[in-house]
Amino acid sequence: MTDLRLDAPESPALIAIQQRTGMADEMWREIAPLLADEGITEDTDPTDLPTLQAALDRAVARYNTALFTPTGRARSDAAALLRQVVASIAADETEHAARLLDSLGPDSTAEQPVTTSHAAGLALSLLGAWSANTTSDIPAGLLQGTALPAGHWRGERAARDILALARKGRAHRSVQKLIVQHGGHHVTDGAALALAATVQTWAQRTGTPAADVAEAAIG
Repeated sequence: MTDLRLDAPESPALIAIQQRTGMADEMWREIAPLLADEGITEDTDPTDLPTLQAALDRAVARYNTALFTPTGRARSDAAALLRQVVASIAADETEHAARLLDSLGPDSTAEQPVTTSHAAGLALSLLGAWSANTTSDIPAGLLQGTALPAGHWRGERAARDILALARKGRAHRSVQKLIVQHGGHHVTDGAALALAATVQTWAQRTGTPAADVAEAAIG
């Protein structure tokens, strides 16, 4: 049975490029309006490669930011799932947490409207906000005092990098770099693990059950 807790240290991710039918066309349709904002259309001179590449880089960055920034119903659904994952990890119900994360895919479905990018993006955004410590209810130095739970975990390599970036306020904007380095599913697992570790630190600092902290803070 799948479990977030591992018996041995996690192996480095083997990044596999999976080609989905129509994926390139779908992505291009999403990026084309962003390129148009940069003044790049199908009539743009193809010989001006540096300009084209710079515009494409900016458009892809905007596309990824939107993809990993859920809003409205997508955000509320992702928050509900992350609350369950965090509470399950805190209760040492790590198999249940793994099943929740394994239910995610790249696209929304009727059975699971939350995607991997929704969950990872929201977790990274929350960690960044908590690191900035903009409200009085967040314990001072929360991220600096957070360490991963003892033992070996799925996504722990990504989680360590995520915590380091979150402490500098750079986790969310580094999502593409994290995916290239660790792979999408490892980033989602790692973001959830880093979020759970931070909530548990918050709970210990305030004497509040971790599930209650998750319910109040993850939204």
